[in-house]
Amino acid sequence: MSRFPFFNRSNTIHSTKSELSQKPYLHQHHLDRSGSLSQSYGSVESVKTSIRGRMVKKLCNLFESSKPLGSSEEESESVPSSKSRSDSCTLFRLSGTEDRIVVYLTSLRGIRRTFEDCNAVRMILKGFRVWVDERDVSMDWGYREELQRVLGERHVALPQVFVRGKYVGGADVIKHLFESGELAKILEGFPKLKPGFVCESCGDVRFVPCENCSGSRKVFDEDEGLLKTCSQCNENGLLRCPYCCV
Repeated sequence: MSRFPFFNRSNTIHSTKSELSQKPYLHQHHLDRSGSLSQSYGSVESVKTSIRGRMVKKLCNLFESSKPLGSSEEESESVPSSKSRSDSCTLFRLSGTEDRIVVYLTSLRGIRRTFEDCNAVRMILKGFRVWVDERDVSMDWGYREELQRVLGERHVALPQVFVRGKYVGGADVIKHLFESGELAKILEGFPKLKPGFVCESCGDVRFVPCENCSGSRKVFDEDEGLLKTCSQCNENGLLRCPYCCV
């Protein structure tokens, strides 16, 4: 035997084996660690699955009604009945629009639900390939005042749809009519646009910069030698597109 026991390989091996035999909890400890790793990995996977499920559910709800239509009680609360819709059509009328579809909406993203509802209604109507008179209240404040005057309310939710001058309703009503097939009957008789049609003048924005002031809202009066506010455009220096909004 060597004078230095730590150089003796047999002694080292035997001592290691004896220590392992005397301490069986070491093997159990390794097993427990592997088990805990698998358990933690499984918990992480379950968390990821639940997060993905919630994200998919949110994406699916973007263009769906806020309340399911399976319950008649919830449906009656969220979507007006045909009788109430007919009553509202007789009460609220938009004069001068008997030959068109008018939608009051907003292009601003300030309120996410409102912006999503406006986009959903636009996409539904666009699928029928009919021309829609889109009146963006964020581009022209006069349209908000016009809508408030027609509906007789100061605070009006967007979007709001009128067909042939008759009031139809908001986003929930349009979605319900589209799903039930009634919207196609309401839109019968309107001329169809060419697939992919886009106004070359405004790009379907329905507004163009004012030609009188170039969108600055200021014009120079040569007689008085002063700058004056342009009287031909709105508060944003815009005019309705003269080609597609006649």
